[in-house]
Amino acid sequence: MLNFLKYVLATIVGLLIFFFISILLLIGIAASTASKDEVKIADSSVLELKFDKPISERDPKDPFSELGLSFGGFSSTDGLDQIKASIRRAKNDDKIEGIFLNMTFVDAGMGKLEEIRKDLIDFKKSGKFIVSYTDLSTEKAYYLASVADKIYMNPMGTVEFNGMSSELYFFKRLLDKLNIEAQIFKVGTYKSAVEPFFLEKASEANREQLNSFLNSINNYQLKQIADSRGMTTEQLKEVQDNLLVRDPEDAKKYKLITDIGYYDEAISYMKEQMGIEEKEKLEMVQLSKYKKTRADGEISTSKNRIALVYAEGDIVDGEGDEDNIGGRRFADAIRDARLDENVKAVVLRISSPGGSALASDVIWREIQLTKKVKPVIASMSDVAASGGYYIAMGCDTIVAHPNTITGSIGVFGIVPNIQGFMNDKLGITVDHVNTGKFSDMPTLTRPMTAQEKEIMQHQINQIYEVFTSKAATGRNMTQDQLKEYASGRVWSGIEAKERNLVDMYGGLDEALAIAAKKAGIEDDYRLKELPARKSFLDEFMSGMGSQAKEQAIKAEMGELYPFYKLYKKASTLKGIQARMPYELTVE
Repeated sequence: MLNFLKYVLATIVGLLIFFFISILLLIGIAASTASKDEVKIADSSVLELKFDKPISERDPKDPFSELGLSFGGFSSTDGLDQIKASIRRAKNDDKIEGIFLNMTFVDAGMGKLEEIRKDLIDFKKSGKFIVSYTDLSTEKAYYLASVADKIYMNPMGTVEFNGMSSELYFFKRLLDKLNIEAQIFKVGTYKSAVEPFFLEKASEANREQLNSFLNSINNYQLKQIADSRGMTTEQLKEVQDNLLVRDPEDAKKYKLITDIGYYDEAISYMKEQMGIEEKEKLEMVQLSKYKKTRADGEISTSKNRIALVYAEGDIVDGEGDEDNIGGRRFADAIRDARLDENVKAVVLRISSPGGSALASDVIWREIQLTKKVKPVIASMSDVAASGGYYIAMGCDTIVAHPNTITGSIGVFGIVPNIQGFMNDKLGITVDHVNTGKFSDMPTLTRPMTAQEKEIMQHQINQIYEVFTSKAATGRNMTQDQLKEYASGRVWSGIEAKERNLVDMYGGLDEALAIAAKKAGIEDDYRLKELPARKSFLDEFMSGMGSQAKEQAIKAEMGELYPFYKLYKKASTLKGIQARMPYELTVE
């Protein structure tokens, strides 16, 4: 206990020192930075896009900017909103001569890639160049690079062009070793989110749906690349299926790249295009700097607003935080948009694999109330599945990319039984004293009885009926028709549109255009981004508070801390979920 108190006191002292240093920094630097002129871009510059950070829907708030400080590149992610805005600004910026795609990996989902690629193609209409260079290109990075006029690859480099795959992890053997039982409840043959906990490989149903939507997305992207490279889809499919591109010479032979060359040769080419002498410096401007510029007339002063609600991450009960979709917080945000007379329409931008069924329904309810008084449009990004589809299905119009992952209309629940783990691994036994037969239901420290399992499955079935009923109403189908496409099955955007689960293809721009037209404000509106963000101080204090608590627990528990973490992880999986398969990544 003494060590615990010492650790807490040390944490408090550390916080005080941090605040003291922060105040000194603020006093010493703020005066000089606050009066700095607006970001200036040199004539004959090139916008360099590296995409070397994960891409989120919304540009993260730079905490130091609130203090009048500037530390470029502080943010851990780049926002899709600012990437798109920068490309569009560069198109009409006389100081920007072209774009340089200098990238290897791109950490973004396929919906975001589609949005960026579309704006890069539009940028080329200005007559300005796009040049790409890579040492080693992933398939996602190449999807963006394929729009470039010139594609340079290092002579020792390579490009990944072998098709898509999804790698699934299964934990049954781990749980068996730990003597932890995952008590599973679900509805839907294809609801595979629970499979990692009781199977050692994908079920046939899961393999069927994975093959289906992966091939759908892959074929679509091959078509887009073929159009950009002046080839046929069949030619690219042959290259992909037989792994014909294994070195830069192959890449050039099969027209995936235009040039085998080094970084300096790509720079020289751009200088030549711009009429710059070889010995002169090429002015490169980074995204972190360029996104701070503003073009004349870019900021609207209209009183009309479209509320743009960014729903990114897992759907969780309660308030949630900046990295997920808290049911209460997002319901409040949509309610705020409904009650704001200046807001004429709402666009819900969804990038979520789902989560809490309860939180999804709380958000759905606010959408229903809002659509009675103003248009509500759903814009699906990388993924809007399960709970993510739940919050979209009641909107007036659903817009999705052809390569969006959606559907997964199904429900599941997991109640871990860690009795064996506690008894055999930790030497801890648990006894129960109850006032009623079901007083401790659900509990993690004993197996559920047959009757308790029946009750739990009944709840899952009821929620599935509600889910499919509301989805059918929202999509103007009978419940039986809807259930043909439900059962937890995941679809690509193309497959979903064929089954009337979405209305049209497009991105956020198309969704905003639909919202503006329905509200009668096509050329006269500005955006109101929701939910409102917390201040830097609030974020800092809440983050430090949770970190201090975690550190104190770790200090007190010592070697038992990893088991505590496992217990906490298991405890979050109880309850009823509308969620995609766990950690589904497509490469």
